[in-house]
Amino acid sequence: MTVARSILLFLLAALAEIGGAWLVWQGWRENRGLLWIAAGVIALGFYGFVATFQPDPNFGRILAAYGGIFVAGSLAWGMVVDKFRPDRYDLIGAAICLAGVAVIMYAPRAS
Repeated sequence: MTVARSILLFLLAALAEIGGAWLVWQGWRENRGLLWIAAGVIALGFYGFVATFQPDPNFGRILAAYGGIFVAGSLAWGMVVDKFRPDRYDLIGAAICLAGVAVIMYAPRAS
């Protein structure tokens, strides 16, 4: 249950951070306006809180592992939202990052 909760929190964090950054991008780079930017800033702020709910007490470990989630999630976001087509090297890199997440967060450790 703890691993499932942790993964769900990572996915929620990715949605908030990547979505927030995308909203800011749309507001500024695509000239959609300040409401898009404001929504992005709120989403990015929400992302900041999500990590605090991770069961592991180590900030550095959580953020290091989240980096791998961010890489894979950014590619997935691009595929779904922007119709980006990753090549095999993008996919291999994302898989390596996710393997790193698994080792960092879920490897057995002595208490």
